Amino acid sequence: MVPVADPDAAPERAEPRPGLVRDRRRRRRVLFAFLLAALVLAAFLGLVALISGHDDSAPPRAAPHPVLTVPAGAPAAPAAPAPPPQLPRGGTTIFPNYRVVAYYGTADTDRLGVLGAGSPDQAATKLEQAAAPFATPGRTVQPAMELIVGVADGGPGPDGDYHHDIDQGAAQRYLAAARAHKQLMVIDIQPGRTDFMTAVKPWENLLREPDVGLALDPEWRMPPGEIPGEQIGTVSADEVNQVSAWLANLVQANDLPQKLFVVHQFTPNMISNPERLQTPPQLAVVQHIDGFGAPPNKLGKYQELQRPAQMHLGFKLFYTQDTPMLTAAQALALHPTPDLVTYQ
Repeated sequence: MVPVADPDAAPERAEPRPGLVRDRRRRRRVLFAFLLAALVLAAFLGLVALISGHDDSAPPRAAPHPVLTVPAGAPAAPAAPAPPPQLPRGGTTIFPNYRVVAYYGTADTDRLGVLGAGSPDQAATKLEQAAAPFATPGRTVQPAMELIVGVADGGPGPDGDYHHDIDQGAAQRYLAAARAHKQLMVIDIQPGRTDFMTAVKPWENLLREPDVGLALDPEWRMPPGEIPGEQIGTVSADEVNQVSAWLANLVQANDLPQKLFVVHQFTPNMISNPERLQTPPQLAVVQHIDGFGAPPNKLGKYQELQRPAQMHLGFKLFYTQDTPMLTAAQALALHPTPDLVTYQ
């Protein structure tokens, strides 16, 4: 009789063969080893890539500059400020870089000096020739036109001040000629019976120019009741200082180069209390000694009046009143050597 299998009974598990079990275990070990090797290789390659991508010798990359946009209608950026103006032949300081040689006179007539003989351009050309012998090693010549713009008169005139101004247009013609030849211009004031500050103020616009200086002529500063040409005028140091302080402020406020500031003198009493004269650094202050005649008289006057520890010195040469007129070499031999020499 054949036995019948019980349908509810669990099937019997066949025992695996020993060779098959060993084969499965070997395959699992091979697979595990392969996966481990792959992981190690991937980690190694990543490390190599990281090292090769970082070069310590290379400079760090700069961050990109942001792009700036200017809104429509916005004002343009301000332009760079212009450099400060200079003297006609360079620089901003007159002494000791230059020795100034000047022609003196008023516009369009030789009655008051050589500057007015001929046209402004002709005067500038002759001045260049007259100035050349005054050049010395290490010191350049700077020619200058000393133009009398405020002229003392023998009569009271409409203002009763015994003084008149030349036309501003005439002064501009001489300034144009001076600039064409790289020369300075110095405006000279003969105030008559008015004070120097009052006489100078109408010329403020011209004095705002970087190449225009100022000269005061106390010979023509008359007290009440006196007439120019009949007496020798005089001025106080305080009045001169008022003008020099005003001019120094003008230079500083407008960033101008140093200005020539000349005070003429040929008698001891022409300037009262000269030891009180101020010398602000914005100005090259010159005591201009104007004696004329024979050389011994001129040289004696120069030695008598000079104040070299206080101011720069000037010396005047007269074509017709000096007998004879000193040469450039003789003028340079003066002691101290003048910083400004003027021909009249």
